[in-house]
Amino acid sequence: MKTLFIVRHAKSSWDDHTLADIDRPLNGRGKRDAPEMGRRLKKRSVLPDLMISSTAKRARKTARKIAGEIGYDKNDIILLDSLYHAGVSSIHQLIKQTKEYVDTLMIFGHNPGFTDFANFIARTEIYNIPTCGIVQIRFNTTSWQEVAPANSKLIDFDYPKKTGNIS
Repeated sequence: MKTLFIVRHAKSSWDDHTLADIDRPLNGRGKRDAPEMGRRLKKRSVLPDLMISSTAKRARKTARKIAGEIGYDKNDIILLDSLYHAGVSSIHQLIKQTKEYVDTLMIFGHNPGFTDFANFIARTEIYNIPTCGIVQIRFNTTSWQEVAPANSKLIDFDYPKKTGNIS
């Protein structure tokens, strides 16, 4: 079995309109929500084998805050330009290239690509993964190269304003 966590970055700040989109930081709510979501994951004993983040500042900071809460070494987070506003096929290709020793993968990035990918791969109809939302999908396969809608199962969909989980 392989498990994927799709994490949309926490709420970002629009205070400085001179910043490039990729450089926007987290706002106050984002700085609160990311550790809270990390604590929720820790309560469920979630510790991924690998964390990969978009290079956007808001995604990197979200990944670092969640890593700090669950006990994942922040220095081991891989940063990829290709996750910055990636589409469904790019995200799928990235996942298929994951090393087989990784059983649990957590990726951090952006909408609309993340919501579109979650709906494609898990055959679900999530209208929108909100900021700092987390979708957990399990695949009935031992190979990332074989992850597909046919062997996927939505396990959980959590976000800061939600009370209770589906699992």
